[in-house]
Amino acid sequence: MKNRVIEKGVISFVVPVYNEQDTVRTLFDKIAGVMTQEKIAAYEVVFIDDGSSDNSWQQIETLLDTFPEHVVGVRFRKNFGKAAALRAGFCQAQGGIVFTMDADLQDDPEEIPRFLDKLHEGFDLVSGWKAKRHDPLSKTLPSKLFNKATSLLTGIQLHDFNCGFKAYRRDVLECLDVYGELHRYIPVLADEYGFRIGEIPVRHRPRQYGVSKYGFERYSRGFLDLLTVIAVTRYMQRPAHLFGGVGILSGLFGSASLLYLIILWFLGYRPIGNRPLLLFGILAVILAVQLISLGVIAELSRREHHLPDVEKMIQHKLPFQKTE
Repeated sequence: MKNRVIEKGVISFVVPVYNEQDTVRTLFDKIAGVMTQEKIAAYEVVFIDDGSSDNSWQQIETLLDTFPEHVVGVRFRKNFGKAAALRAGFCQAQGGIVFTMDADLQDDPEEIPRFLDKLHEGFDLVSGWKAKRHDPLSKTLPSKLFNKATSLLTGIQLHDFNCGFKAYRRDVLECLDVYGELHRYIPVLADEYGFRIGEIPVRHRPRQYGVSKYGFERYSRGFLDLLTVIAVTRYMQRPAHLFGGVGILSGLFGSASLLYLIILWFLGYRPIGNRPLLLFGILAVILAVQLISLGVIAELSRREHHLPDVEKMIQHKLPFQKTE
């Protein structure tokens, strides 16, 4: 990373790389070609080698030596996953506009101007939508079900949460903390801060080199992270509502069970001590007390240590003028 020139209007491209030695140079050439065509001189491509076992890093080093003003290279000691790679790339990127792309050439750099046009319409994050995918049914069907479920549960009307081809304004990235499998839920997290989310259909090219690095297990991990996102976006500022709500339901169930047994006792249906419902009722009431107490403790802890960052909520600030 030498002789790197960063200007005010620089555009950054963050590209996670995992065993893509055959595509790294081609992808850079395609991005550079689009930048030349659009007469954009200030750009950088941030390659993050996510613990590749092939010659991907050697390809990145060659690009660093050849185009030091346009290439940044980051190498992980081992494979940490796409979210970690994106997070590292976001930390390195200097651009006011940041793109994310996959390194396998299935994302077409020719779409970049359309993303820029959409951003200029006033959107803060533009997500690609692979309307026509060149993947087997074993990948497209779970993806469609996953996207539909995510859209219904989060209320974000996107067709393709899994698409890695996205464009962001710098303000969006400064509000996000990406880990686990949360990279696919970046639009959900951004929406929580009030950013405008847009979507455009993009071409999805067939894979020419290598094999897909993702299997069915990523969807199971993704759904677990979806629950995390829902909890964070809906209850981070009010944890007592989450724990208290579940606690109240548990308390109602336990109280109703015990009341039912008490009525049976008065009606002469004895004994009731050997009924499993008695144990369930008592446990439900105890659980309710614990959950409600936990909610109160979480609320006190949040107010003490996790007050919302007001700066992340502000879109514009006007000078304060004192009135006479």
